[in-house]
Amino acid sequence: MTNTQPRGDRGPRLDTGTVVRAALELLDEKGLEALSVRAVADRLGVRMNTVLWHVKTKARMLELMADAVVGEIPLDDLPDPWDERVRELARRYRGALLGHRDGASLVVGTYAAEPHTLRFADALVGALLDGGLEERAAAWTTWSIVYFTLGLTQEEQATARHPLDGRLAGAVSETLHPALHRVLGHLDADSFGGRFEFGLSAILARR
Repeated sequence: MTNTQPRGDRGPRLDTGTVVRAALELLDEKGLEALSVRAVADRLGVRMNTVLWHVKTKARMLELMADAVVGEIPLDDLPDPWDERVRELARRYRGALLGHRDGASLVVGTYAAEPHTLRFADALVGALLDGGLEERAAAWTTWSIVYFTLGLTQEEQATARHPLDGRLAGAVSETLHPALHRVLGHLDADSFGGRFEFGLSAILARR
């Protein structure tokens, strides 16, 4: 079967890349909750079955979108020392997620064994192997870095949309939560960059 567009749609012929780009534009404008196959079809001025012809299902569309986001990470001009390379890759990963509205939520909800995602993972694992980690440690440290970055960035993007407005400070009691009360000044929502660097250093220190 040839990958041709179903009959009945007007306008230029589509390909999968065009559908994914339209979906990312919609994501940036309206967020992940508003994203649907129908909304992408409406944006492109085609029928839903035309979009589904290229992406098969919404879940598959999200996988391709996630891989496209990771594909925005440049893998050239990386530092030679392995630890600096790992840090730079993680920073670029975070930057790609922050480059799209709900970027972290999009990626965290998929398991994209796709070309861009695999190339990025290979670069990260390779840097850790160059640092002398044995195979399991390199693989699991990669997961730790990816999960940490996704989780913190997801919180950062959610907080940007819905500021906490002092709710945490109001909820923490010096009597009921003495430990939390002591560190409350370090739990502000404006410290994501510093928290990212601290967490990354903690992960690498335990290698």
